[in-house]
Amino acid sequence: MSNRALLEVIALDAEDAIAAQAGGADRLELVTDMAADGLTPSRETYARVRAAVDVPLRVMLRLADGFAAGDVDALVRVAGELRSEGADEFVLGFLDADGHPDLAALERVVAELDGCRWTFHRAIDHCADRDALRARLAGLPGLDTYLTAGSAAGVDEGLPVLAAEAETARRGDTGHGPRLLVGGGLRLDHVPALLAAGVDAFHIGGAARAAGWTSPVAQGAVSAWRRALDAAAVTPEAPAPAAPVA
Repeated sequence: MSNRALLEVIALDAEDAIAAQAGGADRLELVTDMAADGLTPSRETYARVRAAVDVPLRVMLRLADGFAAGDVDALVRVAGELRSEGADEFVLGFLDADGHPDLAALERVVAELDGCRWTFHRAIDHCADRDALRARLAGLPGLDTYLTAGSAAGVDEGLPVLAAEAETARRGDTGHGPRLLVGGGLRLDHVPALLAAGVDAFHIGGAARAAGWTSPVAQGAVSAWRRALDAAAVTPEAPAPAAPVA
């Protein structure tokens, strides 16, 4: 049996979602307004995308560019509306002015999610202390993934951090239970080193599009990632046949 790496693709609409699923995406991150680095889509957009595909959808909860929570009441209201529409997986992450996790905002929004699974997004790459952030978030219900490049500058600079965190996760250290989902300037040439380090989840946005964010998701681009990940999957060798009895 092979170990299939997870491939998550950013989708802005149903057209993106259909192409991503056809190309082999395992999961979608649904956002709007990539000029603001990805904000919460409308309830109507979620409903159209959910009707168009059957892969899991993680919906962004962020109302303005940056990592401050902003209007927490509005976030809670939007989260409730999406939940009532059927959304059951989310992406969020808020920091305070000192670069520490905004626990008050996170706890209020997570309470509204009522046990849904969620990803803490790349706010971890901009925080004051990655290990301290993980320790403080360790008890939040539903947190099962960290989306990270290992560095605010992207995967090129973050590779050593990602490799070290993958090793720490294998040891089962506190705060490292959630899955490491790598994204942020991720390229196909990063994949062998990341897989070798133990990373098994990958997140792409512009790389899934023929001409970057000015174009829709391209099925062929997603397929190229799917093939690359599958080609590197580990398949245990079948046991050698027993020697005949003399």
